Amino acid sequence: MRKLALLLGSLLVVASASAKEVVPAPVVVEEAPVQVIEKEVIVYRDKEVGFRPNGNVDLQYRWYGETEGQKEVKGENWNTSNNDSRIQLSGTINMTEKQQLQFRIREYNSVSAHDDTGRDGTDTRLRYFYNHGLLGDSKVNLTSRVHYRDREDAKGAQEVEYQARFDFADYMFQNDFIKTSYFVIAPKYKYVWQSSNDDAYDNRLGFDIASYYELPLGFAFELNFYADQHFYGAKSELLQKDGSKEDKNFTVDMEAYIYNTTNLYTNGNVSVDFKFEGGYDAYSWSQEKEYSITTNEESADKTYSLYALPTVQLNYQATPNVVVYAAAGAEYRNWNSTDEGSASNWRWQPTVFAGFKTTF
Repeated sequence: MRKLALLLGSLLVVASASAKEVVPAPVVVEEAPVQVIEKEVIVYRDKEVGFRPNGNVDLQYRWYGETEGQKEVKGENWNTSNNDSRIQLSGTINMTEKQQLQFRIREYNSVSAHDDTGRDGTDTRLRYFYNHGLLGDSKVNLTSRVHYRDREDAKGAQEVEYQARFDFADYMFQNDFIKTSYFVIAPKYKYVWQSSNDDAYDNRLGFDIASYYELPLGFAFELNFYADQHFYGAKSELLQKDGSKEDKNFTVDMEAYIYNTTNLYTNGNVSVDFKFEGGYDAYSWSQEKEYSITTNEESADKTYSLYALPTVQLNYQATPNVVVYAAAGAEYRNWNSTDEGSASNWRWQPTVFAGFKTTF
């Protein structure tokens, strides 16, 4: 028994020793210090570009041919403005975000040796606009316009005008078929005087309604009304049939134009367009008639001039900012008989023009 007990004791000791886990001694790892190096970061931002003056300039030469059936005998002409040319410089300059200047200078020259077949003279028109912005919480925009014109006619008439232009375009048609570019109601004051600078003047009070609409398929429509109460100087009074003179008159003029541009061909920088414009230019009504001693007749109280001008125009995009163009067409109009009841002498007059337009 004693031997058995010793044997069992020895087995227990061996089993206990083999059951123990060997735990390795901990290894101490020293971490190297972390160094953070901050680099300077440079951030480049686009410089804010403020308003810069911009606009466009158009220089054009135009020739007017001889009207269809035109006769050289004085008094039998369909149209007295034949065989003349016109050089036109026009453009728009946006001087500031609120100020704009429009200019148009036309120089007419006769290219015929015959009298009464062409025009000679310079027609200058300047318009300055100041945009006052929206009126209160409305969508009505107010713009002031100052207008000056020195006409090329024989009397050398000049005119100045101020308009307060209220644009209601945002309240008008705006959809997929018709877009109102502007609908302006403009009370105005206008003063017209002759080169003699005497009593040959015309004071006017009134208002204009001007509108422009963009339509599908390249069409556009323009409709304008001009209402004027005239107060004439002594040398501008209207002679009446009974020999008296009228120093006041009320007139209304209407302009209605249709425009269309259809592209016929495009290849790279070259394009060919068919253009059309036409309509009433203008339809006029006058409260008073004027008696002519020369013809012994009174002027009509209602007159109109109706025209159509189709042209084909070639355009070349010379640079991103310059377009060179040339066009040819003919104008159909009742040239010198405009009375509403007897408008006649409808004839074609050929015309060609060429020029270039640059934007900046």
